[in-house]
Amino acid sequence: MVRLHVSSEFPAMLERIDALAGTLESNAAEAEELGRFTGDTAQALLDLGVIRAALPANLGGHEFAPRQMIETIERLSYHDAAAGWTMMAMQHVTGTTAAYLGDVAAEDLFSGTANGSYARLAGHGTRPGRAVPVDGGFLVSGSWQFASGMALATHVHSAIQVEGTGELRVLAMPKSQVELVENWDVLGLRATNSIDYHCTDVFVPETHTYVATTTTPANGGAVYRIGLVNMAAIGHTGWALGVGRRLLDELKSVAVAKSGTYNAAVDTAQFHAEFATAEAKLRSARAWVMQEWRGIEDTLAAGEPVSTEQETLIKLTLNHATWTAHEVGRTVHRWAGTTAIRRGPIDRFLRDLGTGSQHVTSGPLVLQNCGKSLSGQKPEAHWEFLDLVTP
Repeated sequence: MVRLHVSSEFPAMLERIDALAGTLESNAAEAEELGRFTGDTAQALLDLGVIRAALPANLGGHEFAPRQMIETIERLSYHDAAAGWTMMAMQHVTGTTAAYLGDVAAEDLFSGTANGSYARLAGHGTRPGRAVPVDGGFLVSGSWQFASGMALATHVHSAIQVEGTGELRVLAMPKSQVELVENWDVLGLRATNSIDYHCTDVFVPETHTYVATTTTPANGGAVYRIGLVNMAAIGHTGWALGVGRRLLDELKSVAVAKSGTYNAAVDTAQFHAEFATAEAKLRSARAWVMQEWRGIEDTLAAGEPVSTEQETLIKLTLNHATWTAHEVGRTVHRWAGTTAIRRGPIDRFLRDLGTGSQHVTSGPLVLQNCGKSLSGQKPEAHWEFLDLVTP
């Protein structure tokens, strides 16, 4: 039976993240202007080992359990939302690639993980490219968006649809085989370098692809049995919680500084009530997240399959955490006054939150599907990616 791995590296990871806070803060403005992290910040983020935290233990990774990874991304996102988002995206696609590809690709891409030498992937999978079967693999063509962390990547992760069969697969190929489009001109998460990329008739060996719906890892333990999309929810949930907490803590600092000054809005009963409400909502969202993931970890540790209801709650807790953080952001914007419109942490985190909350995994259609499932209207349905499918 494949067991759930719980890493002893977790406390040290949080310490390294906290030690990097000053560097992230001091370089944040320049990173926004560049549309990517400055050189020293980029190297520091790679040295953190967050990507390695998601890699299977048998390939030299730390293989964090879900709640460990949630808290890791939460802590990093608290210090810098763009850094948290970038590492969240890269650890997800790198870790799942290592888990689901077989021996040939694992040897090619991850044989040096224990020594810090391994493929780092970035890319996107919601709109698949075309894969034409040829001897030994596929000729791949396509255009993809939102490749968060591409500036730090060595390889690309992309979804493809096999011509003739319609099968959805995921590939890993060198970044040098795609053309990058430097078009990341957005309001928030500017430093994530979430650019577009494309290629035409590039050969990818079949050994470097896997079936996108698989829940059977070739490497690693039980955590990878929840599948690609549910693995993505882990990091996205941590990101929302970290950003929400940072914004609320920033508002607390504003309130302390302004309290007692002339006509201070933060001294009103309305502010006190709204701050308390925001605090309660954020803490409740986090508690629910950890409750559900604790149950999922127990299921995985017992060697049992994750149920449809558990998959639904993975998606619903992510949606709830994201939009709770968004509500917190609105409260912070309202009560921080002019501090919220000047360059600084509140302005930056609000813009990053506004951009990150638009991700498809927290979109309205997923929420609607959660409602269909939980209300009993689709009793025979199961999840395929973000869709609720009836046999």
